[in-house]
Amino acid sequence: MAALLQGLRVGRALRYLGSVVVPKTSSPQCNGLRRGLHCAARRLQEDKDKSIPVPPSSTASPTTTFHEHYQAHPSEHDTATSTQEAAAAAEKAPQPNISYVDQSGEQGEDYETEEQLQARILNAALDFVPLHGWTVEAISAGAETLGLSAASSGMFQNGAGDLVLHFIAQSNTQLTEQLAEHHNQVQLGQAEPKKTAEFLRDAVETRLRMLTPYINNWPQALSILFLPHNIPNSLKHLSTLVDDIWYYAGDRSTDLNWYTKRAALTGIYNTTELVMVQDSSEDFQDTWNFLDNRIQDIVNMADAAKQAASTGEAVVQGLMGAAVTLKNLTGINQRR
Repeated sequence: MAALLQGLRVGRALRYLGSVVVPKTSSPQCNGLRRGLHCAARRLQEDKDKSIPVPPSSTASPTTTFHEHYQAHPSEHDTATSTQEAAAAAEKAPQPNISYVDQSGEQGEDYETEEQLQARILNAALDFVPLHGWTVEAISAGAETLGLSAASSGMFQNGAGDLVLHFIAQSNTQLTEQLAEHHNQVQLGQAEPKKTAEFLRDAVETRLRMLTPYINNWPQALSILFLPHNIPNSLKHLSTLVDDIWYYAGDRSTDLNWYTKRAALTGIYNTTELVMVQDSSEDFQDTWNFLDNRIQDIVNMADAAKQAASTGEAVVQGLMGAAVTLKNLTGINQRR
């Protein structure tokens, strides 16, 4: 009986082993009967492991709670929100004014040349001229208002001379723009043309009135302009100013009159400027009366000989004006 039961058990084991199918691709190590069951079990375990999703972080502990995992891996919505907030903060942050030139040689939109930076500093410095005069201190104060170091004044090799010449060039440009605008209005029939005498007087007065905010410090500016290294630029600005006034006054002469008219107006401008520095009348009324008389002398020129004489007189007046300026600088004939 015991042998029969043992035979039945052996038969069942053989039938079970016969039902196991070994894949053709199995390795030679699994060919044995005893290793067949082990290989089959191992393959089943591998298939089961593949079906289990791998956690996002391989370093995450199996005991990590859901709350901890959520904090370590925020949702896509939170990530997008953080990105948008960072971009908005970057837009609000002040952008530096970077000067650069790309490979094509073209300047960027935020590019500022050295000349443009110097012009901004000098424009700001003009507000401090009544306090500091035409000095390097005024330039330093202007630079500080722009958020720059006071040492920025070292950019100007000519020092206070650059400030005075900048003001003159700027004032001449403003006057030329006004004269051009009036000329265009006359051409379009929107304004009445002025007589030559009236036009010259108004142009010179308009230009001289630009000195009003700095009139108390203007003798100092004239002394700077008389320095040898500033004389060429000073004369260039003055000749350009006079030429523009005569051009918009309608003068198109190409003979000797072209030179004599400009020389005469140059002398008149210089002497009237010096009268204005010493004028203590209300609204500089004495200065404008003096200007009226000198302008009328130019208009009344009848012949070339008289023009030449007037030109010589204008030159003499200019030289006398320089002497008066020197007296002003030494404390004589100051405005009261």
